[in-house]
Amino acid sequence: MDPHQIQSIDQLDALFDAPGGAAIKKEVDHLVPVYRRLIEASPFYVMATHGPDGLDCSPRGDPSGFVKVLDDRRIALPERRGNNRIDSLRNLVEDPHIGLLFLVPGKNETLRVNGRARITTDPALLEQTSMRGKPPQCVIVVEIETVFFQCARALLRARLWDAESRSLAADTPTAGEMLAGVPDSGINGASYDDGLDERQERTLY
Repeated sequence: MDPHQIQSIDQLDALFDAPGGAAIKKEVDHLVPVYRRLIEASPFYVMATHGPDGLDCSPRGDPSGFVKVLDDRRIALPERRGNNRIDSLRNLVEDPHIGLLFLVPGKNETLRVNGRARITTDPALLEQTSMRGKPPQCVIVVEIETVFFQCARALLRARLWDAESRSLAADTPTAGEMLAGVPDSGINGASYDDGLDERQERTLY
């Protein structure tokens, strides 16, 4: 038992000052033009979903413009090939609530979008979101409920875009080493890593 555990909203509120005017006013229920520009520039976002088996948070990426703005309340997210776990998609079938965090390389502000999603195989949307002549398996259409930008402090503290931060990757395990490090995986890490870059490039779409 943690005697210092926060167990009420009142206790939580006592730890923080009230949000400033800008923190409240930046939130809207649709895509204003300045927010649309961030989405259209972003080559990467993180998707959060919830389902019967719990939460999921996973990355998505493609060249800038891959997220299609259908109107000021709807965006379309192509679902490319991957590991076929489809954890996020399974969650959305059960619970349409979705959270998105868009990033633009070199920019420390991010964009948060919350809403409800549906999965479709609409031929027109599949064609609109094709890449290298290959349509996605499906498209996630998000009906926006809230959207606002997140201030730069987190990314500034992380120094995410600083050139020297890239050196951190050298001290982390490879994909093969991570697979081999999972108990009872039976995967040879060195064999998995051999030619991995080429395999991934060949199977992007």
